[in-house]
Formats: sequence, C-alpha cells, structure tokens
Amino acid sequence: MSLPRIVAVAPGSPAELAGLAPGDEIVAMNGRAPRDVIEYQLLADEARLDVDVQRGGLEVTLTVENDAGLPLGIEVDSPVFDRIRTCDNHCEFCFIYQLPKGMRPTLYVKDDDYRLSFLYGNFTTLTRFTEADLERVVTERLSPLYVSIHATDPDVRAHMLRNRRGATSLRWLRALLDHGIEVHGQVVVCPGVNDAAVLEDTLTGILDQYPDLATAAIVPLGVSRYTTEPAMRAHSTDEAAAVVDVVEAAQRDFLAAVGRRVVFAADEYYLLAGRPLPETDAYEGFPQHENGIGMARAFEAAFASDAAPIGVHSGFFASLEGAPADGYRAPRSTAISVSASRGNGPVTIITGEYGRAVVGPLVADRGNVDVLTVTNEFFGGNIGVTGLLAGADVARALAQHDADTSHRYLLPDVCLSNDTFIDGTTLADLPVTVEVVATDGRSLREALA
Repeated sequence: MSLPRIVAVAPGSPAELAGLAPGDEIVAMNGRAPRDVIEYQLLADEARLDVDVQRGGLEVTLTVENDAGLPLGIEVDSPVFDRIRTCDNHCEFCFIYQLPKGMRPTLYVKDDDYRLSFLYGNFTTLTRFTEADLERVVTERLSPLYVSIHATDPDVRAHMLRNRRGATSLRWLRALLDHGIEVHGQVVVCPGVNDAAVLEDTLTGILDQYPDLATAAIVPLGVSRYTTEPAMRAHSTDEAAAVVDVVEAAQRDFLAAVGRRVVFAADEYYLLAGRPLPETDAYEGFPQHENGIGMARAFEAAFASDAAPIGVHSGFFASLEGAPADGYRAPRSTAISVSASRGNGPVTIITGEYGRAVVGPLVADRGNVDVLTVTNEFFGGNIGVTGLLAGADVARALAQHDADTSHRYLLPDVCLSNDTFIDGTTLADLPVTVEVVATDGRSLREALA
C-alpha cells in the first residue's frame, strides 16, 4: 500500500493553517490508514483531525481544526492508495490492447475497480467484485456505479470477456440493484459477436432481469489499426441501422413496461446509419452524455439557445474532496481562450469526422466559417471521434490548410488533457496558433459571435 501524497493545499484552508504542505505523505488520519480517497473523505469529516504524515523522512502529527463536514483543502496524487484493482479479462475488443507503443503509461492501465467506477464513471465488469465489496458499496452508498454488461447470455458474456467468471458476475449487478444502488450499464456491440439476435436477447434480458437499471448505453466497437484480433471489425452502414432499429424497438418495450426508455444507442450509430438523431427529450436528461449518448443533440441545443451546457453526469469526484482529476475529467487546458480582437476574418473549426457531421450544419450559413475535418491517422481504423484526435494529425491538417494572419482556428478542448494531446504533443507543436474552446455548443456560438 502506497501512501497518498499531498499535491496541493488550498490557500487559507484548514489544512494549510494546520501546517499540511505539498509533498507530505499521509500515514493515518485519527489513527486509521485510508485505503482510497473515498475512505479519506469519511475520515476527514470530523471537527478535529490528527493527521500523521511523513515529511523529509520523519513522521509528524498535525492537528486540523475544522467545522465538521467542510473541506480540509487538500488534493492527493491518486484516488486509490492501495493497489488499483486491474482487469483480469482479456476482451478481444478492449481498446487498451489497440493502443500504439510509447504513449503515457497511465493510458495502458486496465482497471476493473468499482471505486474508480464510483469516482470517475469507469465501467467495471464485476468479475473481481466480492461480498466485501458489496458490503462496502451498500454501507457507504457508493452510487451511482457503471457496469459493462455486453451480453446477458452467460456463455456469450464469458466468451466476450475471455473469462469464465463473466458467466456469473452479473449476479452482483442484481445484488447492487436490490440494495438500491443506482447503476448505469454499457453494451459494446461487436459485429458478428453480440449484435443482431444476441443484442435483442441482451436487451430483453435487461428488461426481464434488471428493469431497475438506470440506463444502458449501446455503443459501437472502436477498432484501431493496431488491433491484433481478426474477428474485430467496424460496423457497416446496414449493421449500424440494424442496431438503431433494435434499440428503438427495445425503448418502446421499456416505455410500456417501466415508463422509461432505459436503453440508448450512441450518436455514432445514427451518424453512421445516416439516420436522424432522436429529439432532445428522447434522451431523458442525458444521463450517459459522456458515453456518447445524445452529445450531438445537447451540442445543437446549446448552440441554438442560452441553455446551460449539459454537464458531466458520470462519477462524483468533484464532490469528493482530495480526489485528483483523472481521465475525461482531467483539466482540459489552462489556455482556454478566445481572441479579444476577433474581427471579421475567416474562422476554421477543427474537429474529427463525427464532429463535422454535427458542427457542419450548424455553421453552414456563416460565410466566413469553415470546418477542418482531421482524419485520425494516429489510431486509424474507424476512430472518428474528436476526443481521440492526436496532435500530430491536427498539425498535419493545419499545415495543409491555407491560412493568413487574419485567420482564426478554434480547437475543442476535448482533444486535450492538461494541455496535452493523446499522443503527447502539445499546442506548441502545432504550426499555427489555435484558440481552445470548451466543447459545448454555447461556447462555440460565443466564440463565433
């Protein structure tokens, strides 16, 4: 078990007043060693807190005086202080297996940890879940959680996970729901494996066995050029249309049975099938917005009105003091800005292939605005979402685009994590200056105003 290291202390906070400082490693809080940031918050919720820390090779005890329930004002370096529970499945569709070599080490961590599901909205298969885990989730009300279902047929699920425990681990999903835990599911659809009749069976199984599931996202398989699995391939247009038909039929069944749609197809399916997107109300509040469900409609709605952008629903790290921002919740860019002297010069919006299908129609009547579509050569395959654009591909597209000093380039911040593209390049590596804009319709509209 590693000690959580303090990486930031809020000025004027109880932690700073008590003498806690960046670099301190927390040994114990009121005599107990926290296992993760969830347990840390429970221990920190006291008016008086004795914190044992290691500092410069010495152990020091500092006393924090605070109003019960108020933040201490520190951030630690990891959400999990004991070892992250890694995934022991070997799914042939796993995107981590499809990453090129030489990327940031954190991108290769394949977790299956219910704590990261609660904190960040990561999906867990429950194949490593235990009675002790259930007791903790229920006792501490770690809700919502996010579960990878993929198939309700035990044999199909075990085959997809390449783990015999996959055939039985959904019993934990039933147990979680029985104890009132909110759970959102996901089905990654692999053509020829769990689509067609298997998908119909899965959605029927969810209705029969898990009707109290909050939502289930039906998302397409992502295939990069680095995959070594010959059976994994992208959906055809007809296959995408078939998935939409199956999901919409299931929605009608769920509406009749439980009064909610429950299952939703990812935007990519509608775009690939050439089908119109469902209306905004059909997404029932966008509970799986960050999983690509209704992103396009939410973007359009925010672009057309002053409605607040759809926020991130997944995970609760923002309400858990100390938890570091990770994954898609990491700070996108410290350089988010829009030019103060915009003028009337031409504007180019940088986006991926799917992004163009959404943004293009919104700016089609603006004569001085165009859309630069960046092909994802870094990953290749069928990867067309803007959030996975590599800096090298953006740089290549910009270098090929005619520009002058009056030209403005707008880059959505979803491409960045801590000012860095997924391939490790930064804004400084681009051949022209770009303006980073928050990835929502209202921010784009204001940047174009």
